[in-house]
Amino acid sequence: MNQRPGNQLFDAYFTARDMRDVFCDQGRVQAMLDFEAALARAQARVGLIPSSAVAPIEAACSAGLYDFAALGEAIATAGNSAIPLVKALGKQIAAQNAEAERYVHLGATSQDVMDSGLVLQLRRALELIENDLAQLGQILATQAERYVATPLAGRTWLQHATPVTLGMKIAGWLGAVTRSRQRLAELKPRLLVLQFGGASGTLAALGEQAMPIAQALAEELQLTLPEQPWHTQRDRVVEFGAVLGLIAGSLGKLGRDVSLLMQTEAAEVFEPSAPGKGGSSTMPHKRNPVGAAVLIGAATRVPGLLSTLFSAMPQEHERSLGLWHAEWETLPEICCLVSGSLQQALLIAQGLEVDAGRMAHNLDLTQGLVLAEAVSIVLAQRVGRDTAHHLLERCCKRAVAEQRHLRAVLGDEPQVTAELSAAELDHLLDPAHYLGQAQTWVERAVAEHSALTA
Repeated sequence: MNQRPGNQLFDAYFTARDMRDVFCDQGRVQAMLDFEAALARAQARVGLIPSSAVAPIEAACSAGLYDFAALGEAIATAGNSAIPLVKALGKQIAAQNAEAERYVHLGATSQDVMDSGLVLQLRRALELIENDLAQLGQILATQAERYVATPLAGRTWLQHATPVTLGMKIAGWLGAVTRSRQRLAELKPRLLVLQFGGASGTLAALGEQAMPIAQALAEELQLTLPEQPWHTQRDRVVEFGAVLGLIAGSLGKLGRDVSLLMQTEAAEVFEPSAPGKGGSSTMPHKRNPVGAAVLIGAATRVPGLLSTLFSAMPQEHERSLGLWHAEWETLPEICCLVSGSLQQALLIAQGLEVDAGRMAHNLDLTQGLVLAEAVSIVLAQRVGRDTAHHLLERCCKRAVAEQRHLRAVLGDEPQVTAELSAAELDHLLDPAHYLGQAQTWVERAVAEHSALTA
């Protein structure tokens, strides 16, 4: 059956296709059917149902057999997606084997089907995100090393500060990616667990066979059997959402930096160009940061979605009314937004266009003022901190007022030339000689990435 038509105009821009496949109607239904097929196999393994019932049940557990539009209409009455799906599954099986239909969904509840199905989807989503993060990390590591010694103006409060390097800035992006990869690895054992508790979480309907069936079901789905069902304990899925929120925010930082560096007034770093990319409907000259816009957009949207997950945590007793429902589209949407952000980040990072000449030009826009600290630090060791600071402050003001380069003003200042030679001043006012530990930060970020990847 075909899926119900959806909003497709923005999907290619904001969502990776593979992730949308995970959370489309087909993906949702198939994950729930995978649970039902695994449940039948597990119950046959422990002798609760005849082994002859497994094949007919498995044969009916194919999403392509079901009418998603009809299921959607039925959900509006049933209150969740599992109830009409299990009914449709039973009819599908009964049409081929009436005996096998008796053993469908035995001892399970709707939330078992939906939550375990969700975990199966999240396992695939997690794999996609981890792969993209690993690839992004490798690209950023390569770019950080490539530009480890390329100076550009550091900017604090959106104003020129002291010089940094492009490699150091990229290493900052890399460090955030590495930490996100570490967080995902740490949460995976808590997230990839079975949900199986029956009506109220006790599995009473399965009697003494409950635990053997639960263990067999976990094995069939290649999930861990948790210490207890988690129908209304939602920290597992919220933790995953929270880490995705951190990823979205970190990618948003990357996008914000690139977009600012692309501004006409800076023009230092650019997204890769492509025919028709970043243009304007009316201004032929425009080169808009369309990839960065996705990163910033996702970083803006995800926190609101994440707040829904947190708000839905205090669920009532053993089954929630409305709060669980609030999760259904929220977490998948977060996954989709992060996937789209990652796709754009990969394109940006791989094809980053750098204008080192423009960076050097911009460093000198303030005619040496960005290196006033370098001179002040050395001078302080010879005439004292306060004296050096006030002397440099006075020279900087004069350089601005007279529209002269700081080097020229310092060369005219007897208190300065008495302590610093012309060669020393030239050295101190060269951005390449005031980069501090920029190279070390790059090396450390790359090493941490490499250790995680090894």
